[in-house]
Amino acid sequence: MPSVAFYTLGCKVNFYDTEAIWQLFKQEGYDQVEFEETADVYLINTCTVTNTGDKKSRQIIRRAVRRNPDAIIAVTGCYAQTSPAEIMDIPGVDLVIGTQDREKLMDFVGQIHAERKPINAVRNIMKTRAFEELDVPDFAERTRAFLKIQEGCNNFCTFCIIPWSRGLSRSRESESVLNQARQLVAAGYKEIVLTGIHTGGYGDDLENYDLTDLLWDLDKVDGLERIRISSIEASQIDDRMIEVLKHSKKMCRHLHIPLQAGNTDVLKRMRRKYTTEEFGTKIARIREAMPDVAITTDVIVGFPGETDEQFREGYEFMKQVGFSEMHVFPYSKRTGTPAARMEDQVDEEVKNDRVHQLIDLSEQMQLQYAEQFVGEVLDIIPERDYKGAPGTGHVMGYSDNYLQVIFEGDESLIGQLCRVKVTEAGVNECKGVLVRVLDEKVLNQAANM
Repeated sequence: MPSVAFYTLGCKVNFYDTEAIWQLFKQEGYDQVEFEETADVYLINTCTVTNTGDKKSRQIIRRAVRRNPDAIIAVTGCYAQTSPAEIMDIPGVDLVIGTQDREKLMDFVGQIHAERKPINAVRNIMKTRAFEELDVPDFAERTRAFLKIQEGCNNFCTFCIIPWSRGLSRSRESESVLNQARQLVAAGYKEIVLTGIHTGGYGDDLENYDLTDLLWDLDKVDGLERIRISSIEASQIDDRMIEVLKHSKKMCRHLHIPLQAGNTDVLKRMRRKYTTEEFGTKIARIREAMPDVAITTDVIVGFPGETDEQFREGYEFMKQVGFSEMHVFPYSKRTGTPAARMEDQVDEEVKNDRVHQLIDLSEQMQLQYAEQFVGEVLDIIPERDYKGAPGTGHVMGYSDNYLQVIFEGDESLIGQLCRVKVTEAGVNECKGVLVRVLDEKVLNQAANM
C-alpha cells in the first residue's frame, strides 16, 4: 500500500485543506504515516503570512527530501502560490501546486510516477472566481467540525500578502455548505466552525445571499447544536446578523473579531476599514444582542510609525472594550506588502516590550471574563482527555462562549453534550464539576415542544 505523509504550516484553513487533500489520497488507497517516517509521497502545505513562514516551509521541504530521496515531494499552500520558482529550485521537489487545482493532485502524482519530471502547476490566482470544492467528512477531533465556506480576500490591508496567495474572495454555494453540514451532523458532530480566509466576506460574490442567510439556513439543520464563526470583521456584522446573534439558539456566544490596532491613525495606515469608535460601538451592539458573549481578537503591535502615545491609546481602548482574549503579534515585515516599504519601522526591543504589556493585559481580561461564570452551569462538549493524557480521569471541552473547562469524567463523555458547573476560573482553563449528561432524546423532545 503506498503511503503519504503531511506537514502543515500556518492557519486553520491550511489544516482544513490538508484534511481535504488527505481524502484524495485515501480514495486512491494510500495509507497515512507520520512525517518523520519514510513515505512514498510527502506533501507540505506551506504558509507565507510572514517571511519566517517562507523560511520554515523551505526547511520542512528539505527535511522531506532528506528523509526519502526517492519519494515524490509535493508542495502546496500560500508560499507555493506566491513563489513557485523558489520552491522548484529546491533540489528534490517534484510538484508545486499553490492554492487551487488541488482536485487534480492525484493526476499530477500519477504523471510524476510515470515520467519523473518535476511539475510547476501554479497559475494566476487573481483570475480564479470559483470556490474549490474540497470536502472533509471527518476530523481527528471528534467534537468540532470545521466547514470551509469561503476562500480569498478583497481587503488588501497594507501588512498582508494573503490576497496574492489566496486570490479574491469567492464563496461556496449554499447548497454545498448545507449538504456538508448535514453530513457532518450525521457523522456525529454537534458543533460546526465556519471557516475561510475572510469568512465574513461570504456571499460578496453571490446573488442576494450572504453569511446571515447561511446562518439562518444552518440554524434549521436538525441535530446541529452549535454554530461558531472562526473569524469575522466588525464591519461585516450588520443589523441583520445582529438579529441572528440575538434569536438563533445555535449561535455560539463567542465571536473572534480582529481589531489589529487600537488607534484610528494606525488603522488607517493598515488600510483597515473602520475607526476605533466604530469598532467600539459595534461591540456594544453585539453585547446588547448577545449578553455574556466572549469577544476575542487579533492585535498587531509595533506597526510602522506606531508611536508610544498611539500604543498607550490602543492599550486603553482594548482595556475599555474588555476582550475575553487577545492574540498578540509583533509586526513582522512581509516582503511585497506596502507596510514593508514604510518609513518609521519600530525597533524590535520596543515591539517586544509592547507585546508583553498586551499579553499581560490579555491575561487579566481572560481571567476577569472567566470569573463571571464561576458557579454557573454551562454546556460543554468534551473534546479529548485532559492534556492528552488518557486515564487521568479528567476531560476537557469548550463552552459555547469558549471557556476551556476541565472536569472529572471518562472518555465516554467525549462528544456528548454535558452540563458542567464552573467551580474555579483560570486564565487559560477553568475547572468544573459534571452536573449531568444531556440525553439526546430529551433534547430532541425539548426542541420539538
